Amino acid sequence: MKLPRQISERIAFGLITLAAVVVILPILYIIGYIVVQGAGAVTWNFLTEMPRDGMKTGGLLPAILGTLLLTVGTAVIAVPIGVGGAIYLSEYAKDNAGTRAIRIAIINLAGIPSVVYGLFGLGLFVIFLNFGTSILAGSLTLGIMTLPVIISTAEEALRAVPQSFRLVSTSLGGTRWQTVRRVVLPQALPGIITGIILGIERAAGETAPILFTAVAFFLPRLPSSVFDQTMALPYHLYVISTQVPGMPIRIQYGTALVLLLFILSMNLLATLIRRHYRRQRVW
Repeated sequence: MKLPRQISERIAFGLITLAAVVVILPILYIIGYIVVQGAGAVTWNFLTEMPRDGMKTGGLLPAILGTLLLTVGTAVIAVPIGVGGAIYLSEYAKDNAGTRAIRIAIINLAGIPSVVYGLFGLGLFVIFLNFGTSILAGSLTLGIMTLPVIISTAEEALRAVPQSFRLVSTSLGGTRWQTVRRVVLPQALPGIITGIILGIERAAGETAPILFTAVAFFLPRLPSSVFDQTMALPYHLYVISTQVPGMPIRIQYGTALVLLLFILSMNLLATLIRRHYRRQRVW
């Protein structure tokens, strides 16, 4: 027997709501637990001091700075190449077997485990190019790992811009590059920013790639060059949770909370920027 449309809609809406609750509640519980366990450890000294006494006291300054440097380095490398590649695939490349193969390769690269990228970076940047275990090698590795996400999301954002925008610009005498730069890119910017932040957030929270290419267990000083090693929050959290006997639990959860706040602050900044440009869209 066929159910009335209103009943079917209510059932579907109820199932969707239930699915959303099932997904959201565990996430909220995990975040709340980390906040409760780690809030007592997060003080100004915890954020601005060097670690001491086998990292059982002191702060996270080297790890915070190292994470920031690696994140900025990843963005500098991945964003121009990723957005440029997306523009080429969306606006210039012909739809043929070659471009279809490139798109399939990008999708496959997005699914490769991060430890594989770490081994690749170790072989190419650390050993072959002789960059050593450094911020530069780690940023390059994370940049390559981030590229597939940025390219695929940026290309989808560019393709979502109505074709009529391009036709109007061309009919008014605009070149293809002028059309892309002044018409298509501004309209696709919210989606492009979303892809960039998704990629950069993944890079900021990764441990395996930087384990092989950039980070150290402990450093007594801050890095002064892109060829120096660094500490980073994800690896620091792994170390104090598994390799340091007698580590206070509040320090572990405090470190996890700082990493969580770092990523959430990136999300908030991206949301504000995306909202600003979304208001300027004309469709």
